[in-house]
Amino acid sequence: MPRISISVLLFCATLFAQKPADLIVSAGTVVTMDAQYRVIPNGAVAIRGGRILAAGPKVEIEQSYRAKSRIGRPDAILLPGLVNAHTHAAMSLLRGLADDVNLDTWLRQYIFPAEARNVDREFVRWGTRLAMLEMLLGGTTTYTDMYYFEDEVAEVTRQAGMRGVLGQTVIGFPAPDFKTPESALAAAEQFILKWKNDPLVTPAVAPHAVYTNSPGTLRAAAQMADKHGVPFLIHVSETKPEDLPVHEKYNQTATRLLAANHAIARRSVFAHGVWITPEDRPLLVSHRVGVVHCPSSNMKLGSGQMPLAEFLKLGIHAGLGPDGPAGSNNDFDMFEEMDLAAKLAKVNGGDLNAVTARTVLEMATIGGARSLQMDKEIGSIEPGKRADLITVSTLAPHATPAHDPYSLLVYSLKAADVQDVVVEGRTIVRARTPLTLNAAEILKKAREIRAKVDASIRK
Repeated sequence: MPRISISVLLFCATLFAQKPADLIVSAGTVVTMDAQYRVIPNGAVAIRGGRILAAGPKVEIEQSYRAKSRIGRPDAILLPGLVNAHTHAAMSLLRGLADDVNLDTWLRQYIFPAEARNVDREFVRWGTRLAMLEMLLGGTTTYTDMYYFEDEVAEVTRQAGMRGVLGQTVIGFPAPDFKTPESALAAAEQFILKWKNDPLVTPAVAPHAVYTNSPGTLRAAAQMADKHGVPFLIHVSETKPEDLPVHEKYNQTATRLLAANHAIARRSVFAHGVWITPEDRPLLVSHRVGVVHCPSSNMKLGSGQMPLAEFLKLGIHAGLGPDGPAGSNNDFDMFEEMDLAAKLAKVNGGDLNAVTARTVLEMATIGGARSLQMDKEIGSIEPGKRADLITVSTLAPHATPAHDPYSLLVYSLKAADVQDVVVEGRTIVRARTPLTLNAAEILKKAREIRAKVDASIRK
């Protein structure tokens, strides 16, 4: 009978003691964004069934788990996937249509007419795919959308394996998909019922704004959101001129009008919030409203600056978003939003520590998840949470040398440094190659639709 060496026996014992995993991702540094802000040098994360099993030193994870697949990035940072808390994905196809004009001119003279002539299911399908291609390559794993034909958005989001908080728009004039707010509300409820149990899609109702909807419509939308326990997405006090007609008509601020009409839902997310008054901010606290800072958009449209430091001091949960890529912003780059958010707060606030690199990275991850009330599921690397992770290379000259990971991620690294993207435990970008989206096909189709949009504008 052949002898079995002690080393072989030890190997077999270790193998049998290991727990099964679907995927182990390791990196030179793991930034967890958990409650302790753990940063793990030479760390790894084990994943099974779309959930995080464990995060810790690579040697410990390798000893404890055996995986079917591995991603090893010794020269990268592994962190939670970025949470884009406010955007309009399909507007990628209107990129650059109208720049250097104010919000009202941009909307009424350019965007609303272009949408009326061009937006249909095909437009939304390919515009969303184009947006997702850019977002995934830039490390965004969850995006929050407000647009039309949202059922189409949900379908292509699930196909791509991305996570979406998707709001069916309700607006007080004929839209490309529904001609009345009543029909849009009815469609929003059907959309919610269809998608509310999907692992990747979180449906929402999205009244466009206070100035584009009646108090009754806003109240009905909030009641619908509460009835189904879904997010209520809305633009609030983005610009000063936007707030003036609301005050003139109702003698109230937008926030007060929403509160007075019972139109603040339990999962409300206010985008922009630039001109929310100090007197109204306690309402955001008492209603647990999440706010979304969109620095690129607010700067580009001259809208003003969200009082971010003051919101954070009050304990208001704040996320980050690029807004739409068609005048208010021309890309979906969350790295750019982090960099600008930190710097913009310093320019006008004077307190260089009021909004730090770690603070804005938090806003782009667990803070964004909190603003959506999804922080129990996403936003940090912790056992039991959904496995939404990205790796970001630190090999480029602009990433060298590296001293502090938060500073590096916010002030130095770029969207183009993202290497791998994992959503729900599934690798959908590997070594900057998208695995669920056909980049060549998407870009070709986008150029075709651009030609149609251009032709429609010239009519």
